[in-house]
Amino acid sequence: MAHILHMTELERWKAGGDVEADSLAEEGFVHASPDEKTLLAVADAFYSAATGPLVALVVDTGVLDSLGVETRWEAAAPAPPPGADDGVLFPHVYGAIPREAVVAVRHLRRAPDGRFTVVREHPAAAEAPGPLPRSEGG
Repeated sequence: MAHILHMTELERWKAGGDVEADSLAEEGFVHASPDEKTLLAVADAFYSAATGPLVALVVDTGVLDSLGVETRWEAAAPAPPPGADDGVLFPHVYGAIPREAVVAVRHLRRAPDGRFTVVREHPAAAEAPGPLPRSEGG
């Protein structure tokens, strides 16, 4: 069983139904990340202005396949974000992500230095965790 990660707003996840990102209409696929390190690099590079809580949906690609939703592993265009490994291939989901393919939810928060971090994981739960503990002296 292989898992990929799709970042979205907590409110979008809590709204229910299949997960459709704006990129599905604009680019024909939903962006995802192959691992947590890459997901956090994407969050830091492209979501620094996000004001609401973000979550990473842990998506079972076997369930996507069984439901006829294609996942292609493709290069980032024009290049991967800073902090991601060079040459990393990104999973692109060619369709909405069915809720039944989401096996867990990882809540993201900003660390005191402004970078994103994963707080905790819940089995496909929508509740938000508490704030990150403050660092000593910060």
